[in-house]
Amino acid sequence: MKTSSRADLVLFGATAIWGSTFALIKLILVEISPLQMQFIRFGTVAFLLLAVAPTKIIPANRTTLFRGIGLGTILFLGMLAQNVGLSITTASKSAFITGMMVIFVPLLQFLIERKAPLIGNLIGVVIVSLGLWFLTSPESSSFNLGDAITLFCAIIFAVYIVLLDLVSREMTTLQLTFLQSATTALLTFLGIVAFGSFSVHLSMPNIISLAYLTLFATLATTYAQTRFQKDTTPTRAVIIFTIEPVFAAILAYFLLRETLGTLGLLGGFLIICGVLLSEVSESIPFLNRALDGGDREAGPVS
Repeated sequence: MKTSSRADLVLFGATAIWGSTFALIKLILVEISPLQMQFIRFGTVAFLLLAVAPTKIIPANRTTLFRGIGLGTILFLGMLAQNVGLSITTASKSAFITGMMVIFVPLLQFLIERKAPLIGNLIGVVIVSLGLWFLTSPESSSFNLGDAITLFCAIIFAVYIVLLDLVSREMTTLQLTFLQSATTALLTFLGIVAFGSFSVHLSMPNIISLAYLTLFATLATTYAQTRFQKDTTPTRAVIIFTIEPVFAAILAYFLLRETLGTLGLLGGFLIICGVLLSEVSESIPFLNRALDGGDREAGPVS
């Protein structure tokens, strides 16, 4: 299996886990604040990583610290915007709007890395974006504050994905995962001190859900994304991530009784089509040409 294909498969698994979190977070936010939940998730991850592999994390030079803390700050802003937005809007709409980061990544990749995307990638982006429009606009409720905050989250995550592509090539996976988690936890703690409360009262089902969010949706997926995203391209990665709303909508239906409607189902189908087209574009003539005129693989080959 090619390195890029293996990375895509791992990222697809991470996406399925992320998609399962929206409905769970919506239920947890009934009992605790977004800041409290975020601190528990990332604080626990940072503690576990430092306890299990301290010698692989420390020492870290100044450049490593600067880049890891910078990336962690962006992750903090994105997660906070997503959680606050989710507390106001529905789980399904939150997932779909977050997926709109697919629109911003190719532009940011070109501006930051000077990498022209493949023609097939761009066609996949167009199809996915159309699918997202069907999912979020025609049959949904009116655009509200939670939707606006979530759209801001999508832009932040687009920046995060492109910068992660650069930074992850220059640092070890454990160091970068720890620095991101520790930075997010510290900034969240400061937010709690300034605006929140330390009192946490959770029912047993939500304690189990929070443990799942911490170990799988935070620790495992952050490590997986940090380790494997560099083996593919940001554009391909973000199109894979766009499947997240499909998983989110399915779980939201069973747990929260949120429904999509006919056009919503059409949107989900278009998202899958766009992902598949992007996945096979590197082996299809014309589609594997970059906008700068060259042919290239979407990732290195093992």
